[in-house]
Amino acid sequence: MTTDTTTGTTISPTHTEKTGARTDEAATLIGDARERIDALDDRIIGLVQERMAVSAVIQDARLTSGSRRVNLSREMEILGHYRDALGKPGTALAMTLLELCRGRI
Repeated sequence: MTTDTTTGTTISPTHTEKTGARTDEAATLIGDARERIDALDDRIIGLVQERMAVSAVIQDARLTSGSRRVNLSREMEILGHYRDALGKPGTALAMTLLELCRGRI
């Protein structure tokens, strides 16, 4: 344990190394929030994998019916939806999702 000379608070070396926090209280808060983020990331990954599976079903149905694998007007709808909800970075996120989901039959 060390003491922060500017604030007089005790700092645990392991907490500061892991979180970059300057106090144990902040380190605990950051650690808890990171655990929540990790859980959210796991859920997001699961949803992306589910989306990929559903997309494969759609693409297979299109190809079986003699149509094209990709429907560009639908992709434009998706890009717009993400952009409207999340701003410009949403478009990049949607592009990544579309790329992950294309051609997985």
